[in-house]
Formats: sequence, C-alpha cells, structure tokens
Amino acid sequence: MRISVIIPTHNRAEMVVQAVESVLAQSLAPEEVIVVDDGSTDETVEKLAAFENEIKVIQQAQRGVSAARNLGIQHAREEWLAFLDSDDLWKPGKLERQSAELEKSSDLVCYTDEEWRKNGLWKNQKKIHQKYGGRIYPYCLPLCIISPSSVLLHKSVIDQIGFFDESLPACEDYDYWLRMSRCFTVLYIPERLIVKRAGEWEQLSKQHSLDRYRILALQKILSYDLKEDYEKTVIELHKKCHIYAAGCEKHHRPREAAWARQIASHFSTE
Repeated sequence: MRISVIIPTHNRAEMVVQAVESVLAQSLAPEEVIVVDDGSTDETVEKLAAFENEIKVIQQAQRGVSAARNLGIQHAREEWLAFLDSDDLWKPGKLERQSAELEKSSDLVCYTDEEWRKNGLWKNQKKIHQKYGGRIYPYCLPLCIISPSSVLLHKSVIDQIGFFDESLPACEDYDYWLRMSRCFTVLYIPERLIVKRAGEWEQLSKQHSLDRYRILALQKILSYDLKEDYEKTVIELHKKCHIYAAGCEKHHRPREAAWARQIASHFSTE
C-alpha cells in the first residue's frame, strides 16, 4: 500500500518534530510525509528543516486545522491517506498493522485504539469513548470516537464525502466521521497504536461550547437521506440542543439558547 501522511500544525515546534520522528520510525515507511504549517509564528519551519530530504513542508496563512488537512489532501500523491495531529504520536507498527488488515478486507477506512497521556502520565478512557468496527454511525452520534491520528483511508472516500468543513473552528472531526460512517463500514483494530497527548498547550477540544459545533454538524447531516438513522440522529440533536440551551440560559446567553431551541424545533421524530 502506498501511503501519504498528512500532519497539520500550528505553533507546536517541538511536538511536531516528535510527531514527524514517529512517522519516520514506522516499520512500514510511507511514500510521502506532508506537514502543513498553518501560519505558525514559532520555530516550526526552522525545526522541520532538519527533515529537509524526508518530508514536504507546505506553509499557509493561518486558516485552521481543517484547511490545513484539506491542503495536505490536495497535495497528496498516493491513494491511501493517513492523518496525524502534531501533538500526537504513532507507535512504530501502526501503518504496518493497518495495511496488513486492510489487505485482507474490502474496507476503505481503518482506525485503531489509542493510548491517552496527560502531561506524560497515563490517562484512562471512559466507557463513552469505547470504539467499534463495522457500521458505526450510531456510535458516532454522541461524540467523536475516532481520532484523526488513528485513521488510514482510501482517497476514494474523500471523493465521495468531500473535505473537512473549514467553517467549523472545532468538532470538525466529529462532523467528518459522521459523514464518513453514514456511507462506509469501518475496520477497527483494537490495539493502542497511537499516543494522544494532552497538556497545557492549546487544543481544539478545550474550546468553550463544543456542543454548538456538534449541533451544526448534526443539522448538516440531517439534510442527507439517513433512512433508518434519521430518528436516532434527531434524538441526539434534541438532546444536544437541550443541554446547550440550558447551559446558555444558566450563563445568561439567551440568544444562543433560543438559537439551539429553534434548531431542535425544526426536526421531529414523528
């Protein structure tokens, strides 16, 4: 399998170097490694110069992680794409295990389990983060169970469902895997082949009011023909709208609360 690796980054000079090193240490080497620098103002570009003959660095004005991933996709030459967030790491056998399993399967998307570390210390996952294989759309509704860093997919998936939504400042992965799992079955490898790191640096998952962006993603997916998944999706939308509206009312943001309740009122399970 010929693989292009896409790493978006912004102001994580030290961490992106470690991420790149984890890719170059793979037992199955990818054909190309693309780092998209999303307007970094630190030493990111200078640090990456050490890999001059091993990776391709593309720079853009800061437009967000989705725009960075999309630019990487557009420049990728190979038919299989793997993503790695710049604060995450791959274990050495990650690509080899996925490639071996995909060669025995007709699936076009594969993801793996993950190891969580916060400030270097092991962090347990909660039951709500349990992962599944096959037709996983219903499991993707409550929250994003797929880490972009764990995914290896065929380019034809992009052709069918499109690019990451650049209008979403967060939860863009939740939106993308909802759209993907609506159309494709997914191969899951229950092995912790990536390391997700958390700490004091800026992360999209730490943003305020993430449910607002999940509501937008659900509103979008309801414009598709969901068939038997329509009712489950509406129920999840109502749940998120209610929770978000209640939180907005508690913190004296009546306009946002009204916005959420209005969206919920447009969809019914009857």
